[in-house]
Amino acid sequence: MSQCTTCGKPLVIEVDPEEEEEEQCLLDAYLLTQCPNCSKDVSSRNDSGEEQVLCKVDNEGGQQEGFDILPILREESYLKAFPEERKARAFIQFCAEGDVGGIFDLVKNGDDEDFSTEGHGEGAAKPIDFLRYQDPLSSLDTGLHVAVRNGQEDVVWLLLLLASSLEPHRFPPDIIRAAETLGAVREDQMGKVDIRVLENEEHLTADEMARTMGGKWDRLVEGGQLKPVWDGIVPVVFKAPTPSSSNTD
Repeated sequence: MSQCTTCGKPLVIEVDPEEEEEEQCLLDAYLLTQCPNCSKDVSSRNDSGEEQVLCKVDNEGGQQEGFDILPILREESYLKAFPEERKARAFIQFCAEGDVGGIFDLVKNGDDEDFSTEGHGEGAAKPIDFLRYQDPLSSLDTGLHVAVRNGQEDVVWLLLLLASSLEPHRFPPDIIRAAETLGAVREDQMGKVDIRVLENEEHLTADEMARTMGGKWDRLVEGGQLKPVWDGIVPVVFKAPTPSSSNTD
């Protein structure tokens, strides 16, 4: 079996969280995208001209040839440098997958100390705002951009509810009912950025991205629900009903 030219171990990464030496060799090699022995560039370009590092994956699911490991290496390398953003990255993944429950749990528990990062200046802790987090590994996309790109309409509505000034009457009734069941609350947004105005690295808002995609997003685009609003936030609170609440007309 071939051996790593850096550490001399077999070129096999065991799935064991306590054994990270081989993985670290891989991450170190990625930083240069060169063979640590002969300095040959191990990267190539795909049909879109993007850099890739192809390898063969052999696991319990079988073998997979031509697997691009570069995005994984890039993410793990970034998270080793900025471990405080691991949960923010999980938030972005939940937005891509349509995991509304996972998104809500992360946002709800956002005040936990594990969710914060060291601030600048005097070194004070600065909480990560998941709802407005812009992914440095994906063109500075927000969760709203990611949800639009991946066709996750429920996630789009949840993010609009939690981080925009969109008026309550412009939400579908079933979305409001689902939010109440989930216990989703729109906190006072005064002074906060409406998620719809945030642009990615390509200077596109989620609304502009949805316009280029069309299809299922035509209704929201034409209805203006995704249209950026800079003129302040409407402080509206959505709360789940409590057992003691009484019905009023």
